[in-house]
Amino acid sequence: MSRIGMVLAASVCLAPLQALAANPGAAQAQRVTITRDTWGIAHIRGKTDADAVFGMIYAQAEDDFNRVETNYLTALGRRAQAEGEAAIWGDLRQRLFINDADLKAQYAKSPGWLKTLMTAWADGLNYYLATHPQVKPKVLTHFEPWMALSFTEGSIGGDIEKVSLTGLESFYGKRQVAMTEDELGLKPWEPSGSNGIAIAPSNTKDGHALLLINPHTSFYFRSEAQVTSDQGLNVYGASTWGQFFVYQGFNEKAGWMHTTSTLDSVDEFAETIVDQGGKLFYRYGKALRPVTVGKITVPYKAADGSMKSRDFTVYRTHHGPIVREADGKWVAFSLMNTPIAALQQSFLRTKATDLKAFQKVAEFRANSSNNTLFADSTGQVALLMPQFVPKRDNRFDYTKPVDGSDPATDWQGLHALSEAPSVIAPANGWVANSNNWPYSAAAQFSPKIQDYPKYMDSVGENPRGLHYISLLKDRKDFTVDSLVTTAYDPYQPAFARLVPTLVTAWDKLAWDDPRKMALADQVAVLRGWDNRWSTDSVAQTLAVYWGEAMWNMGAAEAKADEVTIYDWMDGRSSADQKLKALADASAKLTADFGTWKTAWGQVNRFQRLTDDIVHPFDDAKPSIPVGFASAQWGSLASYGIRSDEGTKKRYGTYGNSFVAVVEFGPRLKARAITAGGESGDPASPHFNDQAERYSKGDLREVWFYPDQVKAHTERVYKPGE
Repeated sequence: MSRIGMVLAASVCLAPLQALAANPGAAQAQRVTITRDTWGIAHIRGKTDADAVFGMIYAQAEDDFNRVETNYLTALGRRAQAEGEAAIWGDLRQRLFINDADLKAQYAKSPGWLKTLMTAWADGLNYYLATHPQVKPKVLTHFEPWMALSFTEGSIGGDIEKVSLTGLESFYGKRQVAMTEDELGLKPWEPSGSNGIAIAPSNTKDGHALLLINPHTSFYFRSEAQVTSDQGLNVYGASTWGQFFVYQGFNEKAGWMHTTSTLDSVDEFAETIVDQGGKLFYRYGKALRPVTVGKITVPYKAADGSMKSRDFTVYRTHHGPIVREADGKWVAFSLMNTPIAALQQSFLRTKATDLKAFQKVAEFRANSSNNTLFADSTGQVALLMPQFVPKRDNRFDYTKPVDGSDPATDWQGLHALSEAPSVIAPANGWVANSNNWPYSAAAQFSPKIQDYPKYMDSVGENPRGLHYISLLKDRKDFTVDSLVTTAYDPYQPAFARLVPTLVTAWDKLAWDDPRKMALADQVAVLRGWDNRWSTDSVAQTLAVYWGEAMWNMGAAEAKADEVTIYDWMDGRSSADQKLKALADASAKLTADFGTWKTAWGQVNRFQRLTDDIVHPFDDAKPSIPVGFASAQWGSLASYGIRSDEGTKKRYGTYGNSFVAVVEFGPRLKARAITAGGESGDPASPHFNDQAERYSKGDLREVWFYPDQVKAHTERVYKPGE
């Protein structure tokens, strides 16, 4: 090459480097090291917490920028700009509670250390985009620090998702929109939430506390990573894409697991509206107060690709924004909205190394919807209830809209943490929660329901709650391995309760009834079943299809009668209904698979083909059999399945996602698994490398210490390299 050619080539190479050097994140990138282990999991190290945050979010963007951006489009109320007019109502719902101007003002009021972290977060994402010009964001081409305040909690569905989009569209769209069967709860659904178990040293073989971390979420909902800094940060676990704190996880001394609480965290207030000469007021006691009227503009992408917008006149009272109309009243919605406190609490708890420090962080009282299972190296175990718990008048039923015109229904401040039905260091040596009430969290040492307001629980017991009690009581020899086995115990209490009622219905049939012979083989299979799932179980398949047929048959009646679907299936459904459901289940299985004698593993499958948020499935493409089943029936290991139009097999979409078991000994030990793999890139070796182990509940070792990571290193680099 000529000298001139060499100079030109050097200029071409230097141009992007010079542009990179001008990027505000370039200097910070040099203070960060990312080590990818042989599962592709990022172990990020920075000199400061801010450096670690920069590297953490950069690594997340590498793995799945699509999900990072999508979460912030949701949080900022901007999905319609990417997805079109159908997403307007979700954006409007979000903008009723947050807006850019308010978030910027909140950012300005934030403490300096938190501003530094938010700036590092934005710089990390912007540096990723600057170093990956091939990545084309749908909308968010530049991130601002204040945006981090829009998404502070990390749960699978924030409180805001309890606002019905159908009700919102009916009210602000000025047209009646029918609620879907899913919204009405009339179809079989996978229970949202999670499992958590904390076991004290007295109940473990080696005298160390153990913690089960088992969130039930949409698959691929969180990123697994370890994040460390020279300022004392050293945390491992699962972070919701786009967030700079570990949501479910552990440090060397303590761990925490969040389960969706049954405590009432949001309320609806039925407002009496009075129109006086075109001005709107609402009754409050003996007075009329003016309705606050505002305007929200929601931009959206039109079918032709152009950007358009819709303007909405919106209303609110002191209870919150109006979200729907019911029985001639406007309904206002109240929820926690404290983003600065929530983001501080979410980050600072990851540095808490014992229960006392964890509870001190909880004094921010900015967790409204999640229980916390906690364990630490001192042997403390606890179930902590949400800390944002409004005081209410216990005379009223807050599971329904209360009369907003009665001042007695208003929130009266917040409960102290000590006033919630939490459990700390129970004498039985364990505490657990599976989205059931707290009154069975520690067996006989649980809080007593009569000691608390009824709004401290709005759901009651569930089959998983009964299941874990049977597994934990009177056992004193738990290890990491046996706790994993417990987490995947195949027994299903709901079927143990319900299937015998079906068998009894068949037993009582007359011998000349044609159903006696037609269903004899099916009943024989179910009669001899041990109510445990496995991939080769025909009874499991038949029971699931029967249970779903019963659910479809009775959900509306159970809802109307205000009883659980299990109570309806057990005691309120007729023998004829039970037998018809079995006949329908048999017919469907025969139509789909050629015979009702179909093993569960032929039906229940894991498949990951793309990184689409709504994943497509294809019976003709490879998939893996899965034994564990829906939490509907009491399976602790949750596997919510979906069948698409054109598919006969059922594919997992929800449930066990990130699972970990941790032992807090002198040297921490942990095992974990993530659905599919760490990367969202189908071309990556880490897109689906955990799928086989995931399907069997075969948790891999967690490499937490530097010597472990060094022995299993795939790549070491700095952001931008």
